[in-house]
Amino acid sequence: MEEYQNVLCTVTKIDGTTVFVKLDSGEDGTIVVSEIAPGRIRNLRDYVVPGKKIVCKILSIEHNNIHLSLRRVSEKERKEVMEKFELEKSSLSILKSVIQDKADSVAKAIKDKEKLGVYDFLQNCKTSPEKLEKYFEKDQVARVCKILQERKEKQVEVKKEFSLSSDKGILTIKKILGNFKDKITYLAASRYLIKVTADDYKKANQEIQKIVQEIEINAKKESCKFETK
Repeated sequence: MEEYQNVLCTVTKIDGTTVFVKLDSGEDGTIVVSEIAPGRIRNLRDYVVPGKKIVCKILSIEHNNIHLSLRRVSEKERKEVMEKFELEKSSLSILKSVIQDKADSVAKAIKDKEKLGVYDFLQNCKTSPEKLEKYFEKDQVARVCKILQERKEKQVEVKKEFSLSSDKGILTIKKILGNFKDKITYLAASRYLIKVTADDYKKANQEIQKIVQEIEINAKKESCKFETK
């Protein structure tokens, strides 16, 4: 763990103006009232409830406590962490359907030895199923592979707005956006929207970043005005 990393936590209790949480990785953390939400807070329970999972940002790590912030987590960051959590939970359910009560111990072994979550490990195993043999019997490997082949991944969509204008006319704009015309929608007055669909937010964000970088490079070459929102 490191400062400014986003982590998933479960609220354990509220004591005065301090919220106590347990990180999914097992550590204890606290959130002071000023880091719950901007502005004046009349009732902490409008924002946090014991037993509820929340996404927080690590501010500092001191001895046996981690200082966290809820208000500094953007909606985009929250969605990314929750998406990863749901994928991990779904992947663990695959293990449980095959090896029942051994699933948790195998998931821990995968994390310790492979340095990967269960979801990422199973995704790698789609193309390299032999990796499963370290953790499953031969018949179990076949069952896991069948589940992975049959299960449809939930798609996520990420959007990014930008502006692009040129004194050279619309043909220059079309030239710059040509490679991505199937992913870009014209909004109005030199404003455009990029839409990317992928298996998870990380992949979608990486693709959008590549598109934005290429558009920006080509816009500079053509002396166009380019700005992201």
